[in-house]
Amino acid sequence: MKLLVDVDAFCKLQVAGLLSDAAGLVAARIDDCGRLPALPHMLRRGKLRKQFGGDVCEVLISVAEAVPVIPQPSDTWLDKLIPIEGIDVGEAQLFAAAAEGSLLVVSGDKRALRALKDVEGFAGALAGRIVVLEAVLVALCDHLGADAVRDRIAPLAAADKMVQVCFSIGNPSPREALISYYQSLAAELDPLVLWDARAGGAP
Repeated sequence: MKLLVDVDAFCKLQVAGLLSDAAGLVAARIDDCGRLPALPHMLRRGKLRKQFGGDVCEVLISVAEAVPVIPQPSDTWLDKLIPIEGIDVGEAQLFAAAAEGSLLVVSGDKRALRALKDVEGFAGALAGRIVVLEAVLVALCDHLGADAVRDRIAPLAAADKMVQVCFSIGNPSPREALISYYQSLAAELDPLVLWDARAGGAP
């Protein structure tokens, strides 16, 4: 397993048909990824079904079931996260498993990342291993071309303000807008060091 993916990132990347391409950025395939055990259940009911629609969620379920479940992290890392406001149980499992296994983790939960940055030990363990959606899209623009990414990510515009702004019809350079978003987020999340394909990715 090379890459852990949280619920938000999984849904948004797969809705755009970009999950496999995103995994490929770190020489991984879908079966090299890891997801939360609860993901299929979450797609069957609740807010994800309302957000993306039943038909889309049925497709997402079939993909989710092909992705291995993340390894259960030890209490050493997990206990540091459980009491932290802003980090739910699922994100705690992902961050702890990534720290313990020196794995990359794709997270779309900025609230959780803001809380994570101050938790002892995680900035060092996850340096260069936190992959945010903005960084993925910058790398995919470089790999596939901005126009191809714009076409494929169109279904996400209604569900993600950053995507809506960066890939708006009036924006001729989505890559530059994405980099601006990324740099702002990277500064806000210091001392966490975010993954950046332009800098060679994780160590």
